[in-house]
Amino acid sequence: MAESVLCKKKLEGKVVIVTGGASGIGETTAHLFASHGARMVVIADIQDELAQSVVESIGLNLASYIHCDVTDEEQVKAMVEWTVQNYGKLDIMFSNAGIFSRSNQTILDLDFSAFDHLFATNVRGMAACVKHAANAMVKGHVRGSIVCTASVAASCGDKKHIDYFMSKHAVLGLVRSASQQLGEHGIRVNCVSPYVVATPMACHALGMDAEQVGKLYEDRLVFKGVVLKAKHVADAVLFLASDDSECVTGHNLVVDGGVLAK
Repeated sequence: MAESVLCKKKLEGKVVIVTGGASGIGETTAHLFASHGARMVVIADIQDELAQSVVESIGLNLASYIHCDVTDEEQVKAMVEWTVQNYGKLDIMFSNAGIFSRSNQTILDLDFSAFDHLFATNVRGMAACVKHAANAMVKGHVRGSIVCTASVAASCGDKKHIDYFMSKHAVLGLVRSASQQLGEHGIRVNCVSPYVVATPMACHALGMDAEQVGKLYEDRLVFKGVVLKAKHVADAVLFLASDDSECVTGHNLVVDGGVLAK
């Protein structure tokens, strides 16, 4: 009995969308969703070749790809509609697409062109994904789950990257408000807030390889003997997406090895 419980597939028959699913946390989560019985994992991204390779590695019977730039609401709407038309419903939206700040901006030298570019993805894009996923769930009478990727940056400030920190605070506000508004429809809305993970995007932004990033931030974790990886974040997303968190909504699940507990 214990073994059967441990091996239980938590997303049996579910149709899910993972934005930013071509690499990093999105890719790892897409694989995890498929391994837990998701009927179809729709990967949405702008990195066509990478995303197609992820689909092939998961299996064409379990995953598909649609090009979607989340800064364009019409593309987000079309992505959700395409998913419902092809697979009958939408059970889970993992709104994960996001970018880092391009500079070490402070309030004194805030460049609003860079600010607008960042917010178009991290805030507007996130809100569009929540909006259209929720509409599809309401219309389809689905008691769905929406999970957004925030960050530890949503719960603290910093001496630089003010635009990035502001954008992640906005994600937390989105989740807390949307959860209040969608609860009556049986739709849960939560977010996961990771600390720095050595994803391709993070490595590029920091100018380091994965090993260097891991070593740099490992020392900052309160919880010792572990390097924070995409799998740890994906496990948290799976919890929020599945019925394991059936009565959890409006929650910010921090995955940071205790950094914010200092």
